[in-house]
Amino acid sequence: FSSFRFDIYRKVPKDLTQPTYTGAIISVCCCLFILFLFLSELTGFIATEIVNELYVDDPDKDSGGKIEVNLNISLPNLHCELVGLDIQDEMGRHEVGHIDNSMKIPLNNGDGCRFEGHFSINKVPGNFHVSTHSATAQPQNPDMTHIIHKLSFGDKLQVQNIHGAFNALEGADKLTSNPLASHDYILKIVPTVYEDMSGKQRYSYQYTVANKEYVAYSHTGRIIPAIWFRYDLSPITVKYTERRQPLYRFITSICAIIGGTFTVAGILDSCIFTASEAWKKIQLGKMQ
Repeated sequence: FSSFRFDIYRKVPKDLTQPTYTGAIISVCCCLFILFLFLSELTGFIATEIVNELYVDDPDKDSGGKIEVNLNISLPNLHCELVGLDIQDEMGRHEVGHIDNSMKIPLNNGDGCRFEGHFSINKVPGNFHVSTHSATAQPQNPDMTHIIHKLSFGDKLQVQNIHGAFNALEGADKLTSNPLASHDYILKIVPTVYEDMSGKQRYSYQYTVANKEYVAYSHTGRIIPAIWFRYDLSPITVKYTERRQPLYRFITSICAIIGGTFTVAGILDSCIFTASEAWKKIQLGKMQ
């Protein structure tokens, strides 16, 4: 009885091994192939993947039922003193001429205006609109042609692997529209959560948009045009989570690559060697 009998990695005696050119070529190719697969697996292990899921919930419960809005819009044919922001919703909020955290920049020598605003809205259906409603004196023919530079909700996400409609109205150009027309943008807002590797969460909102433009009339005459953003919230939340491949899976993949490659290479080399030896015997006339 000897403990050597338990060795499952028994070595082939040196006198039973025979090096060949074919074996050398296969060995070199085998090592290069293993190196390529190893680097590929290492790259995949180091890189992070983003997994998304859908669920029904209000993700940002600490926001107090508010959504932060960033609006940047240019009206090149309307004076800044006429431009105002109004906010309405189904909770009874009705604010005309919102001025907090907003800025008006004159354009075209004062003939136009660029409005930049940062404000909050309630998490209920409602609207906010850019109009002349808050002006002390209403113009006869307000020109509501415009360009939307930015309309976003919540935190800004700067992640390359996420493709979504976080600023769907960016670049919307209505300069060739009817100057007296109102513009309706109907927004469907989808809450979005991004969780990084450290577990920190950022809350943003994607949205889809449909729009129409029209000249509105009532029994008293033409209604003052405005740029309306009517919004509603989806109950579905999209969550993106950063993940990295577990170490055990990486080690398992490396072992499978090395073992599988050497096994296949050994079978291939054995087949080539056996065929070569048989061909030599046929040439020498030793095989009938």
